[in-house]
Parts: sequence; C-alpha cells; structure tokens
Amino acid sequence: MGILVFMLSIFIGCGGSSDDSDDELLKAPTNLEIEAIIKGVDASNPNGDGSGEVQFIFSAQNAKLYKLSLGNGEIIESTASSINYTYTGSGIQNFDIYISAYNGAKYISKSISITVKINSGLVWSDEFNTDGAPNSSNWTYDLGAGGWGNNEAQTYTKESSNVIVEGGLLKITAKADGNGGYTSTRLKSQGLKSFKYGRVDVRAKLPASQGTWPAIWMLGDSFSTVGWPRCGEIDIMEQTGGDKETTLGTLHWWNTAGSNNASYGTTTAVANSTSEFHIYSLEWNENSLKIHVDDVEFFAMNNSADLPFNDKFFMILNIAMGGSLGGNIPNDFSQSTMEIDYVRVYQ
Repeated sequence: MGILVFMLSIFIGCGGSSDDSDDELLKAPTNLEIEAIIKGVDASNPNGDGSGEVQFIFSAQNAKLYKLSLGNGEIIESTASSINYTYTGSGIQNFDIYISAYNGAKYISKSISITVKINSGLVWSDEFNTDGAPNSSNWTYDLGAGGWGNNEAQTYTKESSNVIVEGGLLKITAKADGNGGYTSTRLKSQGLKSFKYGRVDVRAKLPASQGTWPAIWMLGDSFSTVGWPRCGEIDIMEQTGGDKETTLGTLHWWNTAGSNNASYGTTTAVANSTSEFHIYSLEWNENSLKIHVDDVEFFAMNNSADLPFNDKFFMILNIAMGGSLGGNIPNDFSQSTMEIDYVRVYQ
C-alpha cells in the first residue's frame, strides 16, 4: 500500500510540471517594440527615395504572432520578426501603423506614425551624367537680351562658359562679360519634353551672389499660341537677388473675369540654399498644385477646369541678372553658378 501511494505521488508531480508549461504559454506578451526603416532616407531625402519601400522590425517577449495594420487599410500577419512592404500612390503620405503581438488570446499593442515619399513611376529624367553640352534630346535654349519682360540685365547664350555638364552636374553660370554686361543661360525642354500632372523633383544648389535670380519653373505648351500668362506658369523655385535664405513658389495665370494677370505665391526659409543641395518639388494633379522643399510642403493651391494647369507644361532652368526679382547687382560681381544634380518627373 505504501508503494502504491508513492507511485501515485510521482504521477501527480509530473502532471503539475505540465500545467506550469501551459501557464507559460498563456502569458501575455510584453516589451513590444517596432521600428520602421524607410528606404533611401538621408539628409536630402528625409522621407525616403520615393520607392515607398519600408522595412518593419518588431519584437516582444512571449509573442507567437504579430498583426500589423499598415495605415492604408491592409493588415498583415507574421510569425517572423520583420516584414518588407511597399506603399503605393503618389506624393508625401502619412501612415499610422498599429501592431499587436499575440500569445493565444492574450496580446499587447503599440502604434507609430511614419511619413513616406511615394513616386508612382519615373517617366522622364536627366541625371546629367554625360560631360559636355546638355542633352539636345531633352534641352534647347532661349537666346538673346532684351530684358525678358522683367528689366533683366543678362544676355542668354548656349556657350560652355555659361552652361555645361560635368562631374554629374548641370552647371548654369551667370558671368560679368567685362564690358558692363552679363551673360547666362536659359535652358528649356519646350518642344522636346512636356508633362501633364505628376511629380517633378529637381535637386539643386543655388547661386550665392547678390543680384542673381535663379529659377526652376514651367510654362504651358500653349505659350507659343496664347502667350503669357494665359498659358500658365508654375514657379517651383525662384530666389530673389537680395535674400539667399528664402525661396519662392508661385503660380501665374490669366484672370478672365478681371482681364488681368493673376498670381498666388508663398515663401519658405532655406538657410543653406547656396552651399548645400536641396530637392525642389512640384506635386500636380487635376485637384491641386503643391510645392515642397526637401519633401516639406510650403505651397498649395486648388486646381480647377477654368485654370490653365490642366495641359502639358515644359521645364525651364535659368539664372537671370537684376530685374524685378534680381535687384541690384554688386559692382564687383564676377560670376555665380546654379548646380543641378537631376531633374525627374514621376506620374
């Protein structure tokens, strides 16, 4: 009888050990962590390279399953500790991410927010990787003097002293000509490349000298038939000659009701615009036009059917001298350069 009781106690002890294991399996997860790594993030691309690719890395103690709500209506389950996901769409988008770590019916949750740059598809670019004159398949020129409607002081040329591609950069240089005048370049894609809607990115470093008026802008293809401002003008980036720590974004069009030039513009601070590269961007569709510097929006205006911003537009890159925005040119002005790393159009 004593032996039988001893054997029963051993059996009960083993069963107790199994119950402890079940309790361990049913513990609620703890210490949930999640990290989002957006592809291509750097100083010039704070919200990524436009691919929309994000790696999510997560962990929690006692977790057997993770569920991620990705902020766009999609939910993914994973037993691994990371997933790679590509967001689609266009522009700079914000996503609220919710993650839950499960152990059976018990769970713990956490949330983070991310901002991702998404370019739906690159349709054209010039990376300026071939030294010499700008690619004639992409660019032509406005040439000559005459003030260009703004009392500007330069004569536009296509000479290599004013425009050249070298070292992966397009360089437009405004120069004193030694006779009291100035030369520069106005490069345009008119008749070669034009676009309706999408996103335009131009990575550029601006000229440092007072008196220079750099611009990255667009005119409607109808310019040659209806003229300005009926064709519409989109100024992605302009900078005055007197303030090299600010850039402007502006739209111009013809106000039919008032029979006058209409415009709307705003400014943003870019303290190191002449010493560092920044990305000047336009997001444009049938509903709105938005302008960013380094993916930070500072300009927005509604689009509508009665405005000219529903047609194709071509690109213009130039430095003017003096005039209505360039202002006074220093007596000792010698030369100053705008460098452009790339022009990219996404749709």
